[in-house]
Amino acid sequence: MSYDKELTAAKKAVSLAASLCQKVQKELSQSDVQSKSDKSPVTVADYGSQAIVRFVLERELSDEPLSLVAEEDTEKLRKDSGEDALQRITKLVNETISNDGSYITSPLSTEDILTAIDSGKSKGGSLGRQWVLDPVDGTKGFIRGDQYAVALALLDNGKVVLGVLACPNLPLALASITGNAPSENAVGCLFYATVGSGTSMQSLDGSSPVKVHVSDIGNAEDASFFESYEKAHSMRDLTSSIARKLGVKAPPVRMDSQAKYGALSRGDGAIYMRLHDKPYTEKIWDHAAGCIIVTGARISLSSSTSFFLE
Repeated sequence: MSYDKELTAAKKAVSLAASLCQKVQKELSQSDVQSKSDKSPVTVADYGSQAIVRFVLERELSDEPLSLVAEEDTEKLRKDSGEDALQRITKLVNETISNDGSYITSPLSTEDILTAIDSGKSKGGSLGRQWVLDPVDGTKGFIRGDQYAVALALLDNGKVVLGVLACPNLPLALASITGNAPSENAVGCLFYATVGSGTSMQSLDGSSPVKVHVSDIGNAEDASFFESYEKAHSMRDLTSSIARKLGVKAPPVRMDSQAKYGALSRGDGAIYMRLHDKPYTEKIWDHAAGCIIVTGARISLSSSTSFFLE
């Protein structure tokens, strides 16, 4: 089955969302950041990105039902204390849509924005098509000015069949040198894959795509590995011990978000270790897009040493 139409829509949605995120990160203020009930941060970019993705998918795929499982909801924005943030999000979304010029539409109202964000409350399931979105994966990295990603995937009857990953701060060259910090050289990558078709990468400014593949390193001594920048997402003593036993000599590359999946898919490293020291339930939006990006990148390499430890 072809997913060409869905891929075109997903690339458009993620690219526009990334554009909004880039604008916010450049001028991020304390008022743009809130804390969720679990104490994790959320920004106006998270909300704006989610609204943009819903808006684009709804218009590009208007002839089919749209079910979206996404990270954010509007509980805080609907309170009096969230009014300023809601106004800012609404302005950002409208400016992003207007600047793109692809859609002729009246400006979206605050209620339109709230509805778009809350459309991500689908319960998902193993039947039919489900879009899965992390509007800003790696929010802590985003706040620091480091790596983050906009991650969108499509599940068809429970199987991930499409993934698009925008990494606005990821260098177009190898990330193994720069790690988490944005490079002074060209940055901004868009990775995408559909089931059985491999993985491609292009710059966010729209350059011609190129096929990418995972590392073909056969000797662990020459390999490098990725792990999370946040200590809470990685048991560093254990990952270091595993690396030593494998014979890995290079220090770990610590990076926020699913940008690690993008970097892994093009061979920047050979290993990704994500190990928790406490019971932890992974969220589907944290891995769905990145998973098919890496899986697709293995198609071009029949025998690969790249692997995950999770």
